[in-house]
Amino acid sequence: MSQFELSRRHALATGAGGLLAAALPASTAAASPGGRPNILWLISEDNNPFVGAYGDKLARAPAIDGLAREGVRYENAFSSAPVCAPSRFALLTGVNAESCGPAEHMRALGKVPSFLRSVPEQLRDAGYYCTNNSKTDYNGPFDPARIWNASSATAHWRDRPQGAPFFSVFTFMTTHESQVFTAGPGRTDPRDVRVPSYLPDTPAIRADRARYYDLMEKVDGEIAAKLAELDAAGVADDTIVFYFSDNGGVLPRSKRYCYDSGLHTPLVVRYPRKWAHLAPARPGSAVASPVASVDLPPTVLSLAKAGVPRHLQGTSLTARRRAPYAFGMRNRMDERYDMVRTVRDERFRYIRNYSPHRILGQHQAFAWQQKGYQDWEQAHIDGKLSALQERFWREKPAEELYDLRNDPDEVRNLADDPRHRHHLRRLSRALDEHIVEVNDNGFIPEGSPLEGYDASRAPGAYPIRRVLRLAATAIRRDARDVGQLIRALDDRNEVIRYWAASGLLMQHGNAARPAVRALTRRLDTDPSPQVRVVAAETLARLGHTSRPIAYLTETLDGHADPRVRLQAINALTYLGDAARPALPAIERAAESKDEYLRNAGRYLRLVLTGAYVPSSPIFSW
Repeated sequence: MSQFELSRRHALATGAGGLLAAALPASTAAASPGGRPNILWLISEDNNPFVGAYGDKLARAPAIDGLAREGVRYENAFSSAPVCAPSRFALLTGVNAESCGPAEHMRALGKVPSFLRSVPEQLRDAGYYCTNNSKTDYNGPFDPARIWNASSATAHWRDRPQGAPFFSVFTFMTTHESQVFTAGPGRTDPRDVRVPSYLPDTPAIRADRARYYDLMEKVDGEIAAKLAELDAAGVADDTIVFYFSDNGGVLPRSKRYCYDSGLHTPLVVRYPRKWAHLAPARPGSAVASPVASVDLPPTVLSLAKAGVPRHLQGTSLTARRRAPYAFGMRNRMDERYDMVRTVRDERFRYIRNYSPHRILGQHQAFAWQQKGYQDWEQAHIDGKLSALQERFWREKPAEELYDLRNDPDEVRNLADDPRHRHHLRRLSRALDEHIVEVNDNGFIPEGSPLEGYDASRAPGAYPIRRVLRLAATAIRRDARDVGQLIRALDDRNEVIRYWAASGLLMQHGNAARPAVRALTRRLDTDPSPQVRVVAAETLARLGHTSRPIAYLTETLDGHADPRVRLQAINALTYLGDAARPALPAIERAAESKDEYLRNAGRYLRLVLTGAYVPSSPIFSW
């Protein structure tokens, strides 16, 4: 069983209990040397700031509120991705996951350059004792046993050598999304919670939200216990404490989605008096400038005086000059593909949808164990949603712009509002510059040999600026661009051909019909199976089903790369009844050893046989 399967299974089975170390006796180790602080990361899973210090009047989190009174609270802190694995890649390395494809996808093995070393490795070189308790989920080739002094459910800073400073990480699974799958009544009254305007007001959605307040209260107690351990051991005055979440969430349209609900996290840093000179603001202060996960590694290395490598892509929280933006992204989430890039300043969020032809509410077997998703989809099927709530089940605009000061639910898209054109252009430019700067691998189809930090930077391999321009044309979905997209189908570069085919797939109605001959040639001869999958789906949508369905079936059944097979079954999923001839292959996928293929196969089998309902028990390890 893989490490990430163990992580998720452990979350479901035990919640936080199995991850917490036993209560500590007073430590016999000396305090850290005068020149270097200890550093403690306390990470809660999957939560927005359900915290009184952030203005939530229903929250019960006195320990976190206390940290905020004694430390620096970041009002606009965001995860680098709205899910754990890509965001944890950034937390571990200080490099965005999309720089090292395929790490931008949920659960993939990022291809990293030889010089990229994890934060704990660098700190260990500087004399720190480094422990992790105990989630990893790093989305890259990082062996926990090698990079940490100790990484387990019992790893703890108390085991450090005499006099050594420590960097210690504790992740609390208490608030992981799995904990609401079986939510029962708790202290919080469901009648007291606020249901965001984009969600239907159903008993299950209220119950899930109420349950989450109870989970936050519980994790606050666990955080209080870790702070008490510092006090009992006499090292609190030598330890800088960070509290944050690995990503936002976890209620519907939060985790996995590039809105504030999926990316906004709590972040509080407490500097004891001894280290107050390192703090960027006074105790009890709030910092409004945006920060992201990728900023935490350079912060820690800077505080530890360990040296900050030039290749790190974040900026230390202690730096005098910081960029006014925080960037975020998503690509594949479990079995579903949906590429999104976003940027946030203090007030506005700009979102660019690179898969506008896919609905937001693509079925994901793991997430759909939450009753809130089941309720939402059932209300959609029953025709009981408002126009606003129905958007989740519709195709997306290419661009979205939200004013968080006046629209915290992010439901009033200002992208076409002339009064906000300046903000749209400013944020769009900033996002383009960021994509080029980090050499964003997310445009490369998963499984391509071009993925990876080194491979994508080989001369001529990945013309990112050309790709960015063509992708912008593709998501515009303008029939006048069909000729340009057809010509790009013959490009020598795989990524250009992929986005040309994708642009034709995104065209409305029969606008791409003039491309049938060129698409057929790609389907029959293209050396890239990923390009052929997109060509096949496009041709099938245009009514040319025989050969495309046969190719998608063959690919689903027999390709060596499970992610190419996953792309094939995703294409079949959106072809409706035309996919019926592939049902035997879909049946076999439903029994696959690969979790994502298996869940995608089970879902599509139910849909094609007319047996699907939102509460269908599809998820399987």
